[in-house]
Amino acid sequence: MEIEPITLSTPRPVRRPTFVQGWHELTFLHWPVEPEAVAGLLPAGTRPDTLDGVTYVGLVPFLMRRVGLGPGPGLPYLGTFCETNVRLYSVDNEGRRGVVFRSLDAARLIPVLAGRLGVRLPYIWSTMRMRRERDVITYSCRRRGPAARGPASRTVVRTGRPLTEPTPLERFLTARWGLHVSWHGRTVHLPNEHEPWPLHRAELLDLDDGLVTAAGLPPMTAPPVSVLYSPGVAVRFGPPSVLSPA
Repeated sequence: MEIEPITLSTPRPVRRPTFVQGWHELTFLHWPVEPEAVAGLLPAGTRPDTLDGVTYVGLVPFLMRRVGLGPGPGLPYLGTFCETNVRLYSVDNEGRRGVVFRSLDAARLIPVLAGRLGVRLPYIWSTMRMRRERDVITYSCRRRGPAARGPASRTVVRTGRPLTEPTPLERFLTARWGLHVSWHGRTVHLPNEHEPWPLHRAELLDLDDGLVTAAGLPPMTAPPVSVLYSPGVAVRFGPPSVLSPA
């Protein structure tokens, strides 16, 4: 099946939002990986999405704001917290590109429980902090409870100038209009809609991360090939759909 190229405009508007979120102060770190190395980690009915034969592993720390059900406006306190996700990129047999989350560390317990029980996403309750000093942002994450001595993550970046024309790789890594997740033995696609990302260049000043390997991925020994920053977007999620059998 031939799949249309990704653009920065939303191809399928969400007309009946099931829930809303705000993704803010994001840093995108990405490493290339061979598709065969991650294919077994994706839900049934999906395969690694590739650009020029390569797929990518992403580490994305950010500030979540105003998570809420329906069209909004979301919850100001319970719905606002720091999060860091480890992600892969997928495409299904209907040509829908998406994200597959290998882990989602979040600093608020109720959203963690709702994400694990409702959508079956691999949320983990963690102690997290984001600190900004002018153009330098520091994100830190350490898991709570029995996993408290386990993996942690610390990322420090300097934000740079806005991008006027993202490259094909930058579009591929950020213009994802949904996620794939295993749900009760089936694979579900959950679409989302938001404005085009306001992307900025960023410089990685320091990285000490154990979340990527804890998510079952090979160690990322080289520096990331892409480091981007975005002040954020407001997001609307649509109703889920179950993938058709292959």
